[in-house]
Amino acid sequence: MTDVLAGKTAFISGGSRGIGLEIARTLARAGANIAMIAKTDTPNPKLPGTIHEAADELRALGAEVLPIVGDIRDEDGVAEAVAKTVQRFGGLDLCINNASALNLADIGSLPMKRFDLIQSVNVRGTFVVTQACLPHLRESEHARVLTLSPPLNLDPTWFAPSAYTVSKYGMSIVTLGVAQTERANGVAANCLWPLTAIATAAVQNLLGGDEGVAHSRTPQIVADAAAIMLRRDVDYTGNTAIVEDVLAEEGITDLSAYSHKPGQTSFAPDFFIDPKRLSDDEGSADALKMLYDL
Repeated sequence: MTDVLAGKTAFISGGSRGIGLEIARTLARAGANIAMIAKTDTPNPKLPGTIHEAADELRALGAEVLPIVGDIRDEDGVAEAVAKTVQRFGGLDLCINNASALNLADIGSLPMKRFDLIQSVNVRGTFVVTQACLPHLRESEHARVLTLSPPLNLDPTWFAPSAYTVSKYGMSIVTLGVAQTERANGVAANCLWPLTAIATAAVQNLLGGDEGVAHSRTPQIVADAAAIMLRRDVDYTGNTAIVEDVLAEEGITDLSAYSHKPGQTSFAPDFFIDPKRLSDDEGSADALKMLYDL
């Protein structure tokens, strides 16, 4: 049977590395066209990969790719990027909000310029990208919005890094709002978030370094769950799903292939997750404290 994603066009923010690139790879293998917007135009020693290198890799997988150097905070630039995507591929079917900024400082130590950056990238960027894609999604027969953002967990633990929490919950609220207002237009919108930390540049550079990566799962686990959600019927909308739950719903319960290190059994819960959900994984609470000091 033909994959429902074959021939569809995805617009991905922040697709030059990490989870965004892994989702792009998975969609490319499914036969989708890939447009992605990211800021990394030239190599950065602290951030492996550029948008051009990512595009070359996706083309090697057989995908038609449109790499766009841009900043999702710039609504005019995003509108132009979406217009180029539609012109190139004849439409747009999948809007994937992956780009995000991270800062765990509390209100007493976070400079206002950092607060503004987090909100403008995470909340505003998600709003800008989704709004620009919406007119074209309404014309699609398989319109899906997927945002990498968490469930709205009101445990006060997560109120300490308030700027980051406001921004990530804001991404979820924007997406859930789309699910409400665009249901009648045939647009499904959902959020996806991992149960455990994921081995990305953010974990390597900003959180736990090599040790943090060792307590993480690979980005492929998020990409596989994302593809499952993007294939689901339009009635599947308005959800804040957990990666491992999505996989389990499809009968995928052996997650050993997603361990960053062979034989790894101790994983750090990701942000906004109840650590008790990982109670069967020895050392998970210690790993959480090591990574996030919460």
